[in-house]
Order: sequence, then C-alpha cells, then structure tokens
Amino acid sequence: MNNDKIGIGVIGAGYWGPNLIRNFHELQESEVLWVADLSQDSLDKISRRYPSVSTTPDFNNVLADKRVKAVVIATPAVTHFEIAKAALEAGKDVMVEKPLTCSVEESEILVKMAGDRNLVIMVGHLMVYHPAIQYMKSMIDKNELGRIYYLYSTRVNLGKVRTHENTLWNFAPHDISMILYLLGRTPDKVSASGAAYLQSGIEDVAFMTLHFPDETLAHCHVSWLDPHKVRRLTVVGDKKMMVFDDTAGAEVRIYDKGVDRVPTYETYGESLTIRIGDINIPKLPSREPLKEECSHFLTCVRERKQPVTDGASGLEVLKVLVGADRSIRKKGTPVMLDEVVSDEIAAEA
Repeated sequence: MNNDKIGIGVIGAGYWGPNLIRNFHELQESEVLWVADLSQDSLDKISRRYPSVSTTPDFNNVLADKRVKAVVIATPAVTHFEIAKAALEAGKDVMVEKPLTCSVEESEILVKMAGDRNLVIMVGHLMVYHPAIQYMKSMIDKNELGRIYYLYSTRVNLGKVRTHENTLWNFAPHDISMILYLLGRTPDKVSASGAAYLQSGIEDVAFMTLHFPDETLAHCHVSWLDPHKVRRLTVVGDKKMMVFDDTAGAEVRIYDKGVDRVPTYETYGESLTIRIGDINIPKLPSREPLKEECSHFLTCVRERKQPVTDGASGLEVLKVLVGADRSIRKKGTPVMLDEVVSDEIAAEA
C-alpha cells in the first residue's frame, strides 16, 4: 500500500456498495483494501473487478487491519449502529450511508463517540454534494433570492416497492437533507400524512410539511406509486424563485419573478404588483455527486475537518424522519421535534 493514500474498508457490497468502491478506487487519495459482505456472490464480483482488494464475510476482519484508516458502511440501515460503533471503537473514521441509524438514541451515541475520540463521522446524504444544490446554496447565502418564503419537493416514481421501509424512510432523507442544508437551520415541528395501498402498514405515498420558527415552510411529496418520475425542488423567495429539476439534465432555473409592494398615493397604502423578469439557466460543473462526496470524506479524514454532512446533521435529518413517521401514526398531528426523544425506534430498513 502507498503510505500517502488513505486505506479504505467498505462494508456492504450489495446495491450501493459497488458505487462507493468504484469511486474510492478511482480517487488518487485513497486505496480500497477490504470489502466485506455476507453474500459470497457479491464478494466474487468485487474480486473479479478489483483483484488487489481483500474480501471477507466478517466485517471484523476489516476493522482489525491497522492499514485501514477509514470505514465506509453501505449495509441495511438496521445494521448501521452495530457496525459504525465497532468501527469507532477500533479507531476508524466512518462514512455511513443514510440514514445514520434507525433510532435517535443510537445516532446520539455514535455522534458522542466520534466527538470523544476525535474521529470523523459522516453521513452519505448524497444530494448535498450535487453541483446543483451547491449552486443553490451559494445563491441563498448571497441573498440573491431574498427572504425564503417556502420550499417544496417532489420525489415520485413507479419504482421498486420496498417490503420493510415505507416511502418516507426510503425517499425523504434526500429532500430533508437538501432543505436543511439550503436553509442552514432546522424546523421546530413536522406534520405528515400517508397511505399504504399495496402492503398493510408500509406507506406507498407520504406528504410531509416542515415548519420553521421564522414561518418558513417546506413540503415534501414522496411516492413509489406514481405514473411519473419526478425529482424536483422549488425554492420561493421574495426577490427570486429557483427550481432544480434532477430529471431534466440536473438543471437549475432562476426566475426573476415576485410580488412587489409599491406605494400608492391614492390610498396612502401599498399596492401589490406582479413582477415577471428573465429566466436564467446557469451552466453547472459536470461532476459526479458521489465522487464529490467521497472526495470530501477523504479531505475530512486527511485534514481532520468536520464534514458538511457530519453526524450531527445526520441526526437532525433522522429526527425529522422519526417525527414525520410519528405524525403519520397520529393521523397528521404535528410533532414538535424537541419531543422526538431517544427511545424512538424507526422502521426497519
């Protein structure tokens, strides 16, 4: 192994793991040393593609190798806590796919462990690293849109139907992480409603609303039972409006539209006038979000920096998910996020 490279162990080589393995293999700063998975078929595929990578069905073999400085976890969510905890105890920096864990209590434990040991813990909220979301964040931070009134997202498809997790837990982490990142703050309450049409107790469609203390609203519609594939996020400000369409070439459109208040002498008051200006479509860099995410993790490991999607941010996303799930069980009753306590356990993933 090149001592200048960061030794990586990937745990989980099923659906998403091969994408992580590919990116860390291609990045010059890292070297994939181990891949662990319970499926021998998955390990055989990795061995054929990456002959130099050691494989094992026991993730403890990965943790025992002192050359491994960082562990990347892409296993089912119900296993995240056990594996991440063991990795931190072994002194490894950790990147774990979303959600961080399936309970607030478990996530709090991991965040504290990482802090106490001065270890990096990062959650794979991929969309935060998308060039389009990075651009939108810069626009909001520069106040180009003015005061943000509300945001809404749609993430629907006629796609794979899960048998353990509902559509909220499967789809909504992407939208929640984007919304919290763009606004730079967390909501104080969440409300949600959903329905299970195909399988009892597993919602196929959900509608969720995040309520922020400054009266900003954010709404998410998620479903795997829909005739259209839509991946869209809209941000409405008092100066401009902005739309990210991830099914139209990952395009961002800036609308110079709004409603202006114009003083009127006739009434000694104000008149509301609609303003319709130009539509700007900025040219975005053509970069793979996952490679950006993996590269960011390596930078944080090397420079001992706090990731953009660190454990604390992953915990905030989880609290919204748990609160929304509880609101569904309460027939849409809003749930205060400070009441989402540590003993809340989420659905299996």
